Amino acid sequence: MCSLPRHAEGSFGPKSATLEWPILLGHPVLASWANTQRSRQALAANLAVQFRQKSGTMAVMRMRMIIGFIITCLPIALYAGEAPGGDQVYLDLEEFIESSFYTPDTPDTPSYSSDTSERAIPQPATLWPKGEIRTQLKNILGHAPSLRFRYWGAHGKTVWVMDEIGKDRPITAGIVIDQGAIANIEVLVFRESRGWEIKHDFFTRQFDNLRLSKRHRLSASVDNITGATLSVNAMTRMARAALLMHENTDQATSIVAAAR
Repeated sequence: MCSLPRHAEGSFGPKSATLEWPILLGHPVLASWANTQRSRQALAANLAVQFRQKSGTMAVMRMRMIIGFIITCLPIALYAGEAPGGDQVYLDLEEFIESSFYTPDTPDTPSYSSDTSERAIPQPATLWPKGEIRTQLKNILGHAPSLRFRYWGAHGKTVWVMDEIGKDRPITAGIVIDQGAIANIEVLVFRESRGWEIKHDFFTRQFDNLRLSKRHRLSASVDNITGATLSVNAMTRMARAALLMHENTDQATSIVAAAR
């Protein structure tokens, strides 16, 4: 049986506390205990390193989640803030009509000078749809059309400003028809709570150069917007109606006469 070293008096006393650790560690029991302690300290240090590493990884993951949440939700919040709660006027009527008949890229004419002070908007005209035209408009719109439609026309071009209900409230759109094809379409006033995405160019430019088929359909399909189907349908109906009415104006007949 092993025993601890004693001092000269043969018993443990105060002097035993002065024994140096190298001497004590030579004892088999204390050496085993010291090795165990060192193993525990090494394990604790290793666990501490792993915890710091995992904590750092978790912190990075949390930061990535926060950034991802911001990136995902911020555009939604911005768009939600943009979603109209009342009448949203995107383009002034007079400005739209004037820009439809004058662009810096087209040569000046006596009626539409490059000088802003001399620019003039054509006098409005009125189309009274009757008989077959009225029936065709009803088929396109899905309801009885107005008794009259006001438009502006010059040089084979007509500009129409129409109202059509999307879900609950009317959408005001401006449509430019040039020689039987859609030259431009814009949302002037939007009043619905949803579907305002139709005001963007990525949607409206789909109508460029479209014509009306013999069955009164557009010559190409228009892609839908998820969540804005009713607004898309309203814009499509107005585009078809404007093309049909253009065919029954003096601007359309003057182009045909000039071609002959």
